[in-house]
Amino acid sequence: MSGDALVFYSAVDDGEAWRAALNAELPELDVRIDPDVGDPADIRYALVWTPPAGFFARFPNLQLVVNLGAGVDSLMRRDDLLPVKFARLNDPGMEAMMASYVIFAVTRYARDIPVFERAKRRGEWDYVHPRPLYEIKVGVLGLGELGAASAKALAGMGYTVSGWSRSPKDIAGVTAFTGREGLERVLGESEIVVCLVPLTPETHHLLGAAELALMPRGAKLVNVSRGPLVDEVALVEALRSGHLAEATLDVFETEPLPNGHPLWNLDNVLITPHVASITVPALAARDVAESVRRVRQGLPPLHEVDPRRGY
Repeated sequence: MSGDALVFYSAVDDGEAWRAALNAELPELDVRIDPDVGDPADIRYALVWTPPAGFFARFPNLQLVVNLGAGVDSLMRRDDLLPVKFARLNDPGMEAMMASYVIFAVTRYARDIPVFERAKRRGEWDYVHPRPLYEIKVGVLGLGELGAASAKALAGMGYTVSGWSRSPKDIAGVTAFTGREGLERVLGESEIVVCLVPLTPETHHLLGAAELALMPRGAKLVNVSRGPLVDEVALVEALRSGHLAEATLDVFETEPLPNGHPLWNLDNVLITPHVASITVPALAARDVAESVRRVRQGLPPLHEVDPRRGY
């Protein structure tokens, strides 16, 4: 359809795979992969992951921006976007991948795998008697689609799971809390805390020195949401002091994590390069196509984002 094109941009995702998946859902959709965008005036829709500064200013007729992921904080801070509809992706594949990472990270601590990893490097047989999973209290901060899926999966495995979110949630097997008092309770009672809160101005440094101090001595932190949710200076100090025993970090205040950053030198930190979950084109293209159809009809897209809230 002339003048009704979608531009794709991502430095890490396969544009051709997305073109094929989108055209399977909407054969008439003209999918253009940046930088081969043709006439910028044709672009009505953008499917992107962290495009460079000024990217959107090129497209005067843009109506919809779909973010290649669940977190849209980077789109909320831009100065090259006219008022358009925003949407995030959420699909079963993304939820399953995130849950698999969270299960891995939590179970690695629950089964004392870091102890055995260090013992192996020393060449020592270090026996630690396994604990039943119900004894291990896990707190999940953020109970949106990804957080709820992860919390439910952990509860299904037998962990004792509590959760915290901005609005009340009802998730089978999960004791949910809201408000500052609820946050402090989850932090204070959890042996392992998983952070899946969306990044907004209100949640920047949600976990600072005071919040980390509320966690039991020897607790573990897993951050798979956004780096700026955690004050890294306070986190490094908590890890060095032993107040926090371990951390698994997939996201950071600056990415890639700079050479020489103190986190690189901490033996009690597992670092992965923002890979906890990805969007699978074959599974998510249906939602993108439906959002395009809706916008063509003057309707809101699926998973629309409220710029005032940032999620």
